[in-house]
Amino acid sequence: MEDRIQETVLYERFDEGVRCGVCERRCFIPEDELGFCRTRQNLAGSLHTLVYGDIASMSANPIEKKPFFHFFPGTNALTVGTWSCNFTCPWCQNWDTSKSPQNVGKGQYVSPNSFIELVSRYGCQGTSISLNEPTLLFEYSLDVFSLARESGYYNTLVTNGYMTAGALRLLVEHGLDAVNIDIKGDAKMVSDLCEADVEVVWRNAALFKNLDVWVELTTLIIPGLNDAHDVLRGIASRIKTDLGDDVPWHVTGYSPAYRFAEQTRVPATPVSSLERARRIGVSQGLKFVYAGNLPGHPYEDTYCPRCGQSLIERFGFRLTRYNLTPDMRCPDCGEDIPIIGEPMMPSPTN
Repeated sequence: MEDRIQETVLYERFDEGVRCGVCERRCFIPEDELGFCRTRQNLAGSLHTLVYGDIASMSANPIEKKPFFHFFPGTNALTVGTWSCNFTCPWCQNWDTSKSPQNVGKGQYVSPNSFIELVSRYGCQGTSISLNEPTLLFEYSLDVFSLARESGYYNTLVTNGYMTAGALRLLVEHGLDAVNIDIKGDAKMVSDLCEADVEVVWRNAALFKNLDVWVELTTLIIPGLNDAHDVLRGIASRIKTDLGDDVPWHVTGYSPAYRFAEQTRVPATPVSSLERARRIGVSQGLKFVYAGNLPGHPYEDTYCPRCGQSLIERFGFRLTRYNLTPDMRCPDCGEDIPIIGEPMMPSPTN
């Protein structure tokens, strides 16, 4: 039986309403009203999610598409998302679902058990809650992750990192294995354009890592907004200081979309900007920095940070060469390379 409306896990009751405890907006919601994301509603004094299993999009994706480059390379994750978001990014690359709260309740209902069955049917090795902000599918994620772990699948999120610490810990307790977090820019940009506090994102990235969740970071490079040398240097330096020099950082290309759809306003990211961002990351001491959305570009490959040997080569989201020892070391110099899980190379084509 479909049950997209369920009582949420994290909230507080007050005489005048309820306070959501899932994301750091911590919305105070009077009776019958909706929170900022418009996926949670106060119904008769209890907070309910309106999107439990309400799936706007589903696809079997290469894990590299998330992107994860150091987590079960070459495998596939069954990926789902719902509607709306808790950020206000005017360049949103997934705006058709993230900016469509009016479609809440209009997706295809997929129960957690059905989702796990589909993971097997599509030959995937894990799950991913993504496409829109996965924090909005929090309650559903808890149930999916528990079932997936019991079945031997891995669990991932691709997120803006704005959940509360309590929500984060519950996700980990229920089986979250890896997270890719968007670092959208510096404090001013995130405040002005996302209406959020970037320090929460940095806090959560460190907390995930401390809880042994695999962390990779992504910054969508947007001309004129976050591509200044000082901004990129600041992000790279913060990654090294807060998380470690071996945490992968993906600097990816933006295409005009949503409110930035007109290229004359904010044009697409030039390749030179991605190459420069990658060089900045390396200059700050990061060992694994990738330029994304550039199929066939050498900066999508993994190199040994000690001797420079090519270790993993990619074309877009497809592995083309894997050159590590069984214990995840460089075959030339023996450098330990952080790779989680066994790789899966594609079958050769005739």
